[in-house]
Amino acid sequence: MVDQVGRVLGGRYRLVAPIGSGASAQVFLADDVTLRRRVAVKVLHPALADDEAFLRRFRAEARSAAALSHPHLVAVYDWGKDGGPFLVLEYLGGGSLAAMLDRGARLTVAQALLVGLEAVRGLDFAHRRGFVHRDIKPGNLLFDEEGRLRIADFGLARALAESAWTEPTGDFVGSARYASPEQAQGRPVDGASDLYSLGLVLIEAVTGKVPFAADTSIATLMARVGAEVPVPDAMGPLAPLLAEVGRPDPDARPDAATVGRRLVAIARDLDAPAPLPLARAVDLSALRDLADPEPTKLPAAPPPAGGRDGSEGEAVDPEPAGGPAGAPAGAGEASRRRRRAAGPGRRTRRLVVGAAVALVLVAAGIAGALALAPDPPPEHAMPSLVGMSSIEARDALARIGVRPAAPDTRHVEGTASGLVIDQDPSAGTMVAEGSTASFVVSLGPPPVEVPSLESLHQDQVAAVLEGARLVLGAVEPVHHEDVGAGIVLTWRYGARERPERAPSGSAIDVVVSAGPAPRTVPALAGERWEDAAQALRDLGLVAERDDAFHDAVEAGQVITTRPGAGQQVERGSAVTVVVSRGPDLVTVPDLAGRSLAEATRILEQAGLERGDVFGRGERVFDSDPRAGARVRRGTAIDLYVRR
Repeated sequence: MVDQVGRVLGGRYRLVAPIGSGASAQVFLADDVTLRRRVAVKVLHPALADDEAFLRRFRAEARSAAALSHPHLVAVYDWGKDGGPFLVLEYLGGGSLAAMLDRGARLTVAQALLVGLEAVRGLDFAHRRGFVHRDIKPGNLLFDEEGRLRIADFGLARALAESAWTEPTGDFVGSARYASPEQAQGRPVDGASDLYSLGLVLIEAVTGKVPFAADTSIATLMARVGAEVPVPDAMGPLAPLLAEVGRPDPDARPDAATVGRRLVAIARDLDAPAPLPLARAVDLSALRDLADPEPTKLPAAPPPAGGRDGSEGEAVDPEPAGGPAGAPAGAGEASRRRRRAAGPGRRTRRLVVGAAVALVLVAAGIAGALALAPDPPPEHAMPSLVGMSSIEARDALARIGVRPAAPDTRHVEGTASGLVIDQDPSAGTMVAEGSTASFVVSLGPPPVEVPSLESLHQDQVAAVLEGARLVLGAVEPVHHEDVGAGIVLTWRYGARERPERAPSGSAIDVVVSAGPAPRTVPALAGERWEDAAQALRDLGLVAERDDAFHDAVEAGQVITTRPGAGQQVERGSAVTVVVSRGPDLVTVPDLAGRSLAEATRILEQAGLERGDVFGRGERVFDSDPRAGARVRRGTAIDLYVRR
């Protein structure tokens, strides 16, 4: 790559220093000698110059990528073919995430969250416009000098994949270490594939290891087909979200917008991240050994007019002490006497002429400087940013070529969090392309103290919060065995439990007791009374016994319950347990000597019925069953009579 330094591509881009290389391209820091700015030039492998299918796709993808203008996507300025195809990109001096990791740096969870949030914002912007990256990896996550992330190479992976080019290893184009399961299977991919790859990148950034990484590309790819991504505990509060984006089924993964919202919610519970340990793309101090490392810088001004030593004073006589060359000795002294005799008038004229010459030279210098100076940049009316989100404000500035400064944030009463509330310059002001504008993003109303809601009844909560300039949010009832219904158990603001402070006007969600959970009456039929009663007591219910005859249930066993099995009752409710007394038996009375009418009445009183009557007469002398026998209540007793 060093041999390429100094080469000019397309008659415009002079390669200044190498930045990095891969299997299919080399990247250089370059000077755009037309616009006099630093750019990055990605020079693709010369073998691709003869691949017409690739060149068609490359041109189409370059045009499409150039239309993507977003604060977290690398800007594409130009493309061309000079010995091989090349792309001209925005130069980012902060280096790549891959360079950071190669130097042994590891990110904290908070730093990884910031990297992930900026990446998903760029991905969401592209996905909503129909673009899929297909090759998210640390080498394609770049940073500017202030640590803001940009995603590089949108469209290039697709163009390479549809070319005849293969990497020296024979693998498909794109990094197997970060490929999604659907890429491994050769299936069509969408935005869910980019999020899967980003999840692997974030895990590597914190732990130094890529899940499923094996000795070969094939082993790496096959290991993740159908498998959930194992998220290490080191990812902390990011772990549940990374597990979701690491699902093998792309339809089960959240989209970029959802991931962004989840990351913002998680960030509320993390400390602010430390600055990223950037690995600079190029050591600019090393460029001083190169010829003309700063071609856009004007040369130093010539020394001021005056004496030969640069000092101010009267013009020095150009003639030597001995007079002009070839003059006789003494001629110089005679000449000086003649000049002195001429008086001050001649000297004055000479000074005037000298001043006029100096003015002409100064004017010429100014004219030359003006001729060399570049044309002033175009100007545009500053748009109104107030009411936009931070991303929308950056997009609006990018459309007029103005750089956004790091946004200021502050709490302001009556404003919505996340929206721009002030800007500089103001809307309508004419601003030049390349200038910087700043804006202020609201953090919402100033925070106020959240009062303790401990043990309050839910009917009291709204008034207490109103007195603290807060409002009651969602009320969630939860069963509690020891706290009465309606009493507050806890309260939340967002994901924070029992917060001490929250923005004025915020909604505070509360969790209240719904009292003890209802009990389900168990199935007790056939159980002994003692066991059934204990089972009900264990559930917090009261057992009440009711005995009843039953022909089929043994005495002492449960026949049924009221309420029946499976029904729900409140804790402490009474449940009636019906216990069998066995069959209902009665003794056949002695009816001998009784008249038929008397015998019938006695049987009915005993719970029996009169059966058939055998013989002639009115006096009973025997029965069947006979007197003293034990029979079931309602049994028919046959009678024998005579005169």
